[in-house]
Amino acid sequence: MIVVATAVALALGAGYWAGTRHGAPAGGEAERGTPAAQAPGSGRQILYYRNPMGLPDTSPVPKKDSMGMDYIPVYADDRPTDEGVVAVSPARVQTLGVKTVLAGLRPLDAALRASGRVEVDERAQVVIAPRFEGWIERLHVSAVGDPVRRGQPLFTVYSPDLQSAGDELRIAERLQRDSAASDPVAGEAAQRLAEATRARLRNLEVAGQGAARQTFHAPADGVVLEKNAVQGARFMPGEALFRIADLSRVWVIAEVFEHDLGRVEVGQQASVTLDAFPGRRFEAKVAYLYPTLNAATRSTPVRLELDNRDGLLRPGMFAQVELAGGGGARLTVPTSAVIDDGDRQVVLVALGEGRFKPQAVRLGERGREFVEVLEGLAEGERVVVSANFLIDSESRLKAALSNLGDAEEAAAERYGAAGSFEAYDAAAGSVTLSHGEIPALQWPAMTMDFGLAAPGLIEGLAPGTPVRFEFEQRAPGEFVVTRIERAEPDGHHGH
Repeated sequence: MIVVATAVALALGAGYWAGTRHGAPAGGEAERGTPAAQAPGSGRQILYYRNPMGLPDTSPVPKKDSMGMDYIPVYADDRPTDEGVVAVSPARVQTLGVKTVLAGLRPLDAALRASGRVEVDERAQVVIAPRFEGWIERLHVSAVGDPVRRGQPLFTVYSPDLQSAGDELRIAERLQRDSAASDPVAGEAAQRLAEATRARLRNLEVAGQGAARQTFHAPADGVVLEKNAVQGARFMPGEALFRIADLSRVWVIAEVFEHDLGRVEVGQQASVTLDAFPGRRFEAKVAYLYPTLNAATRSTPVRLELDNRDGLLRPGMFAQVELAGGGGARLTVPTSAVIDDGDRQVVLVALGEGRFKPQAVRLGERGREFVEVLEGLAEGERVVVSANFLIDSESRLKAALSNLGDAEEAAAERYGAAGSFEAYDAAAGSVTLSHGEIPALQWPAMTMDFGLAAPGLIEGLAPGTPVRFEFEQRAPGEFVVTRIERAEPDGHHGH
């Protein structure tokens, strides 16, 4: 009796196991339990749920697809892969001479450079142009470039106009004296004539009582830049005979391109270098930013003022201007840390233990030694500043080999299962198969449609025939049977 009872119990247990094993495809799938991540006490945070067939579809809550399959949870603590990371042995790091620095906040020496020329200070120029006609009788300064002092004689002229005005003044003054007592009316007229003549001489800027010969003096210290006066030559009213400029202070006019205008302001410090004095810098300040733009060169003139008491700077000299960059501390790395291939800018982040990862960055302003990093790095990250090209080359080789390996793995990504052949749709080129669980894809036992690589694969199969088959995933949601064969009747339960 004990043997019989034991046999009955085993038979009932086997029947219960078979029913739970094969009952799911018949309609029990919709009643399956929630995913494991939803079980009490899991302690893992779920970010979202992804489609089990690899389709680009996610859900914030648990759900099933059209075939009753549970969406797969994606956890917050899933660790990313070390894709692109290259490992270098400590010995090789020492051999390559790898050096690293920390990305940090520092003032950026983002100097703005422009070309310019030395010019005369327009406010320190004077022109000597007599307001009357005459002849130059004598030159006291006879050459361009001669230095002159304020009050120094320049040239002496003779003018018939001045002689006539002087005679007229003397006659009016004598008539005024002679008729002051005998004829008040004539005396008053002579007085008005004398005053008018004096005013005329003052307007002609003539010294004295209208002498026919006048000597012109330098109105300021400076250098003779132009001299049109020739001894014995006649000159006309308003003709510029001398131009004198004070060169103790000069201008540098620099052309700043349109896209750099926002970095220039009045009072900004600058330094000037000249080909004539290599290695020497002249300090200057931005005095004026001109309000016009040259449409041909897309640049605007900027005026800088320089002290030139030693006379080294000469008008017309070519100059290189460097304007100091402003702004506070910015996240920067040394310029040697950046690998720029024209399409992207990359730095190598040192992860420790000989591991380095290429990191794309977006750069801002560049200085002499450092460059601003706008995106891609955080303060305190360590970057490679020497031997980075060698490490980057090794990293790219690894990435290429990794991509090759991924392609080979993708080409060989096939799955096997056991089940039964149900139907074939010639129009759609698909086959309906029932199969057991496929753990590699987290699929439960079900009946579903597959693509068929070739119609000849199912030749001789009738609905209900137990089969073993292989299939591959060619695209998200696209699974194609590449091999199928008959199986023993009990093979229907395998996988």
